[in-house]
Amino acid sequence: MDNHELEERMNKTLSVLQDNLAEIRAGRANPAILNKIKIDYYGVPTPINQVAGVSVPEARMILIQPWDASILKEIEKEIQKSDIGINPNNDGKVIRLVFPELNEERRKEIVKDIKKMGEDAKVSIRSIRRDGIDEAKEMQKESLISEDEERKAEEDIQKLTDKKISEIDGLIDAKEKEIMSL
Repeated sequence: MDNHELEERMNKTLSVLQDNLAEIRAGRANPAILNKIKIDYYGVPTPINQVAGVSVPEARMILIQPWDASILKEIEKEIQKSDIGINPNNDGKVIRLVFPELNEERRKEIVKDIKKMGEDAKVSIRSIRRDGIDEAKEMQKESLISEDEERKAEEDIQKLTDKKISEIDGLIDAKEKEIMSL
């Protein structure tokens, strides 16, 4: 029975949630939304930030300046195919992504999506808890640990679960405040 392994699995769930939250467009330009977009660069799927300089010159704009001008069209095409919801402006040298202001309705939609992500993460954490408790019960059934040790293991797993769910709530609340305060 290894609580360290359970905590590691829960931390991975939190890490995925943090990555997903970082990609959410909050009215401000965040280069992280480009992380999942890859272009075909000499036959190799390559992230945009490895073939171009990505900067945020203004609060609501991302500037993409490829090191090789021949891939400008390819970058533009992949951004249009992606689901980030922004049309790239290509001037022949750089691509500009201009983020529109968020209206109240769109903010509420984003908050709803954020809460769903949080719930999905909590479900994942609870599933990991269930695996740990099942393992403790199995060990007790096979007489590898006593009933007291099983009960103690379950309490420890529950404390860890409560801590991670609290961390998820904190991440979701912070992101919700960020979205609604723009």
